[in-house]
Amino acid sequence: MISTVDTTQELAAFLRTRRERLDPQDFGLSSRRTPRRTPGLRREEVAELAGVSVDYVVRLEQGRGLRPSVDVVEALSRALRLTPDERTYLFDLARQRPRDVGKSATTAPPQLARLVADLSPLPAMLMNHRYDILAWNGEIARLLLDFDTLPQPQRNAMWLCLMHPGMRDFYVDRERVVREGVAHLRAAWAAHPEDRELADRIAEFTARDEEFARFWGERDVKVNGRGHKVLRHPDVGVLAVHFEVLTPLQDPDQRLVIYRAADDESQSALDRLRTRDGRRHET
Repeated sequence: MISTVDTTQELAAFLRTRRERLDPQDFGLSSRRTPRRTPGLRREEVAELAGVSVDYVVRLEQGRGLRPSVDVVEALSRALRLTPDERTYLFDLARQRPRDVGKSATTAPPQLARLVADLSPLPAMLMNHRYDILAWNGEIARLLLDFDTLPQPQRNAMWLCLMHPGMRDFYVDRERVVREGVAHLRAAWAAHPEDRELADRIAEFTARDEEFARFWGERDVKVNGRGHKVLRHPDVGVLAVHFEVLTPLQDPDQRLVIYRAADDESQSALDRLRTRDGRRHET
């Protein structure tokens, strides 16, 4: 079962997995010491690189209740060669990043809902950090599916990708899409440690989808602000889209997602969807 975040234990596990993924040869360490029985760097090597004591690294990795300072988190980020998203995740786990303590959004502010509609003919939708879909326009409903036909708990982009029968084969590169979605949810989980609904979602996905559970266990962290997807639409065939994710300053918990055709053929496919008789696509 996935609980709300036990930051001490998750910090310990995250540090261990990042250390074990490092290649000693990248640090010129392969010939300095005796043969290695475990993958990655040793704790004493991480301690040396970060400028902290070995005992401190041991206690962090054993989940013994330490709360590293900003300077130590920064030093560990450099020593472990974390990506920007992983670094943010580590700061969240160490409780060293200022956070919004307000409740998570469950409805779209009227101004943002109107903006989503006004973005037509570009397919667009508004989501919160859990991937709950809060608002959408007709173009994205025709491209994906008619969200109006779904019970509210199912209006969640990750739930649809994993659980909806009509979406199982919708993404040509399904594994990459799921992996990136899991990496986003892990970042959101650390940034919202008291979000019981998010924890319950993750527990459901982990229990019901083996692929999700495997990726969750890898502890990858990544937040995509833009990207590319290839879709297998049942009515207009395969098309490629670029997407952009924008965060409103007034509502930082929400994400405005905008799709654009990646090429002329894909634009033609979107045009055909848009000029249909107004009937929304239902998978």
